[in-house]
Amino acid sequence: MTVPPLIVAPSILAADFARLADEVRAVESAADWLHVDVMDNHFVPNLTIGLPVVQSLLAATDLPFDVHLMITDPRRWAPGYADAGAYNVTFHAEACDDPVALAKDLRSAGAKAGLAIDRDTPIEPYLDLLPSFDTLLIMTIKAGFGGQRFLPQLLDKVRAARRHVDSGHLELRIEVDGGIAADTIEQAAAAGADAFVAGTAVYGADDPAQAVRRLRGLAERAMTGA
Repeated sequence: MTVPPLIVAPSILAADFARLADEVRAVESAADWLHVDVMDNHFVPNLTIGLPVVQSLLAATDLPFDVHLMITDPRRWAPGYADAGAYNVTFHAEACDDPVALAKDLRSAGAKAGLAIDRDTPIEPYLDLLPSFDTLLIMTIKAGFGGQRFLPQLLDKVRAARRHVDSGHLELRIEVDGGIAADTIEQAAAAGADAFVAGTAVYGADDPAQAVRRLRGLAERAMTGA
């Protein structure tokens, strides 16, 4: 299996929830992953979807699911998403007292393990944990709501993570989530991100698949310095 140099993951948080299966199929020809935001109205002040909806959507598409758990007690709930067939399951560092143990559980269940860092959380305490993970998700907004404005100062975390990953020769995706669009994705790619979550920029477009392709092209240009 060829590993793509970068990942574009449309977020269904910005999709029409009454037509989720159709919205997923609208990006199948262009997306690398499908980003699924699970919010519990406890860890973040919003409520979205849970495991039953994810299970139904997994049966409707072959896209790898990138599940982002914005929930309390991920030790209890995260393995269920791995068992259901999610490709990557990411939980928040702020919600877990033993991230490495949960990462092992997720990998044992057949999923990739991701660690998410919210807007106000320093990244430095978690850098030494990264060999236990497959994905580091750095929020470029405050977790909990779609459609927020991208915060470029948070790219300092991406740069720090990229230096750490490269110096340690780690196999790790550095993913950014929040406000990623045509006018911001190049900044994120230049900072060292190689996976990009895009919600409104994809599902707010007339042609979501073409929007994904455009975002990929912009990120590729920034990564190659073209």
